[in-house]
Amino acid sequence: MNYHGLQLPERECKPRNKGLTILIDNGVPEALFKDTISSACSFIDFVKFGWGTSIISSTLQSKISWLKENNIHYFFGGTLFEKFLSQKKLDQFYQYCKHYDCQYIEVSNGTIPISNKEKAKYISNFSQEFAVFSEVGNKDSCIEASSSEWLEYIHEDLEAGTRKVITEARESGSSGICNERGEMRFEIVNKILDSGICLDNIIFEAPNKHMQTTFIKLAGSNVNLANIPFHDAIALETLRLGLRSDTFFI
Repeated sequence: MNYHGLQLPERECKPRNKGLTILIDNGVPEALFKDTISSACSFIDFVKFGWGTSIISSTLQSKISWLKENNIHYFFGGTLFEKFLSQKKLDQFYQYCKHYDCQYIEVSNGTIPISNKEKAKYISNFSQEFAVFSEVGNKDSCIEASSSEWLEYIHEDLEAGTRKVITEARESGSSGICNERGEMRFEIVNKILDSGICLDNIIFEAPNKHMQTTFIKLAGSNVNLANIPFHDAIALETLRLGLRSDTFFI
């Protein structure tokens, strides 16, 4: 990309395998949704329909059609998978995803009490027909797995066939890889960074500027980031490129 003579970090063109930006749609108005996608489509790789909003949204099909027009992938949040699972209705979940022509799904266990081994079985099953993103980490900030357990779960998910593993932080940045005060659990982050796992296979949830900046400084401009608010679509790209003081010297 031409940056008018500036030397900036190199970014892959879409479709990307690294440096992914995944926005979260928590029910944003359709006009805002379409305006954001139109103005920033070259910086957006996926949209996650979070909070179960896809179930009650009257504009879901219109939004999906707009994403397809702009070559942006989409998937439903992992908690929706867990809701169907908790009611023993995975067949209906499968049909739901097929109805909306999903190529990607998210499988998680951050809300219901199933083991990571059981989650890995669902990953294996669904990966026969979908590209699976899995999630590691609990939504309850009082439940804190050790850094060694995080690595074990990540390896288990990758071996089961997930395309990429998402590290839980929620939209608030107050659980999973963060504590309830919103402070990042660096013992986990550093363990992942030092593990030898290819970071192209890891997606860090980073719902706020502080987390986005931290991950870019730690893992580089092409770190995969998710749960990005719609209003941060272009702002995040400027962080990746070192155009803001926060990442000026990357």
